Amino acid sequence: MPTLTPVRLKEASKDLVKRVLKRSSLRMEEIEDRVREIIQDVFVRGDDAIIDFYREFFGTDALTQEKLRITEEEMEEALERIPEDLKEALKVMANNIRVFHKKQLPRELWIYELAPGVYVGQFWKPVESVGVYVPGGRAAYPSTALMTIIPAKVAGVKRVIACTPPRPDASVDPATLAAMRIAGVDEAYRVGGAHAVAAMAFGTETVPKVEKVVGPGNVWVATAKKLLYGIIDVDFIAGPSEILIIADGEQDPGLVAADLVSQAEHDPMAAAVLVTDSWGLAEEVVRRVDEIIKSSPRAEIIEESLRRNGAVFVVDSIDEAFEFANEYAPEHLEVLVRDMSLPEVVSRVRSAGSVFIGINTPVPLGDYAIGTNHVLPTNQAAKRRGGLSVFDYIKIIDIQLATKEGLERLGPYAAKVARAEGLIEHARSIEVRLARGTQRPQQ
Repeated sequence: MPTLTPVRLKEASKDLVKRVLKRSSLRMEEIEDRVREIIQDVFVRGDDAIIDFYREFFGTDALTQEKLRITEEEMEEALERIPEDLKEALKVMANNIRVFHKKQLPRELWIYELAPGVYVGQFWKPVESVGVYVPGGRAAYPSTALMTIIPAKVAGVKRVIACTPPRPDASVDPATLAAMRIAGVDEAYRVGGAHAVAAMAFGTETVPKVEKVVGPGNVWVATAKKLLYGIIDVDFIAGPSEILIIADGEQDPGLVAADLVSQAEHDPMAAAVLVTDSWGLAEEVVRRVDEIIKSSPRAEIIEESLRRNGAVFVVDSIDEAFEFANEYAPEHLEVLVRDMSLPEVVSRVRSAGSVFIGINTPVPLGDYAIGTNHVLPTNQAAKRRGGLSVFDYIKIIDIQLATKEGLERLGPYAAKVARAEGLIEHARSIEVRLARGTQRPQQ
């Protein structure tokens, strides 16, 4: 039996469509009480809460208070130790991330004369301190270190710290340490999960308090970010990875299948959906997906992901495919439509975390090399925001200036609305200025 089955979207059951749209969400409510306990423990006991947790979790005493901080020497040594080809790849990636995010920076200041004597504008300043979370432990994510640290440095954040989980011997993956060094992190610490978010929110004897925490993580990280929002600012809560591919009948089914599988291999809860106007392509993609699964070392993860959250929908037109994609609001949207230009794609897309256009732009290229950010909204959060950017590290501040002429022009309107709201002293603060302006100075 094939892992996926093509279905005509118009004939699909409401339950199927609802399941596909919903996909997997993080079940945070199941662990909220435990995460609250962790947060309270870190708040009260600081470093000891972290060290005791890892002593129990790993059954070793490798992590001590002295080892919590990762030294610059360790990062530099890791950079020297990793293979030269990996070092070159990380540096190319870092450069492209830096260039892309510099292009995002807004103007430093703009001023507009709203009315004679009334000037309004905006300027921006970086957040003073930011903590980035870099997942680790069983796996390594040097790319995420680059994606979270570099935009902060581009934005001018004065203090950028990173937290990443240690391994049982208290070591950290060398490629991750090398990436931190390349990105220019100011400080780094061996702590993961909810303990890391709490440590950065409150500060401990070793880990400094920051104003904002960004970066992806597991359900423990996500739940801690949710519970600590308000004490610190956060970027967004990200769930399992997801892709939606729009493809016409002219596409290579092998490449389409490869792209679906590339996201499904992330996690059994990941989602991969194809929407096409070609029944023939749909059937061939399904066949190719099963071929890939048979030879993949991650076959079990891929198969569970596709059975749980995968789908292949056949539609009557590419316009219908875009309508479904906008409702789905995918983390990654691939558009594989022959002769469709970039402006045409942009005009059709309303909701997506990041858009990949054309057969030569698979999602992994963006994940690792192009420079666009791979920390992206999931589970329809792309209807509300885009991916991580320099705007997550800066504050936009409004300014206004009124001359005497400007006050006389707009003051009466402001006072009138203030009195309508019952805020008499608001009105008087304007009216006393207006009255003073009509008085002649004494001789």
